[in-house]
Amino acid sequence: MIGRLSGTLLEKQPPQIVVDVAGVGYEVDVPMSSFYNLPATGERVSLFTHFVVREDAQQLFGFFTQKERAAFRELIRISGVGPKLALSVLSGLSVDDLANCIVMQDAGRLTRVPGIGKKTAERLLLELKGKLADALPQGGGAGQAMASVANDALNALLALGYSDKEALPAVKQLPEGLTLEESIRQSLKLLARK
Repeated sequence: MIGRLSGTLLEKQPPQIVVDVAGVGYEVDVPMSSFYNLPATGERVSLFTHFVVREDAQQLFGFFTQKERAAFRELIRISGVGPKLALSVLSGLSVDDLANCIVMQDAGRLTRVPGIGKKTAERLLLELKGKLADALPQGGGAGQAMASVANDALNALLALGYSDKEALPAVKQLPEGLTLEESIRQSLKLLARK
C-alpha cells in the first residue's frame, strides 16, 4: 500500500522516526542499520517502506535500501517471526552478514541478536536457506567466493554421508582463501581425527 516515503525528517528516536510528507507526519520504525544512515532532522529523506496492518495496530517500517526491505519481508514470512523481531535481526546484522550466516549455517551469530534463541536461529537458517543469495555482494567479491566455496565443501561432505553436525564444524574451522578441493581435503582430515 505505501511502498516509499520521501519528505522531511522531523524526529529521530530509535527505532522510530517521523517523516513529514506534504504536511502529514508518518511514524516509521527503522532498523538501526538504516537509522545510522539518516540525515539530520530537518533534512530530506527517502525510505522504502513496508506497511503492516494488524487487528490492533497499523505500522509502517522503513528501510534505506530495497535489499533491507526484501530481507525484512523474507523474515516476516517465517512462522513465529513478527515485524519487531525482523527489525531486531536487521538491527543486529547487515543483510550481507545475515546472508553469510545462512550460507555458513552459523546459528551462533544469530543467537547474539536480542530475542533470538537457539531454536529460532535454527528455524531462520532452515527457512531462509537459498532465499537471500541476492544479498551477497555481486561481481565475484571475495566474501561471496569464500561463502560459495565453504557452502560447496559442506555440500560435498553431506553427499559423502557426513551429517550436518559433523560437517559444519569441520567447514567452519577451515582457513580463508582455500580452493574447493583444498577445503574438502582439509575437512576430511579434520573429520578423520575425530
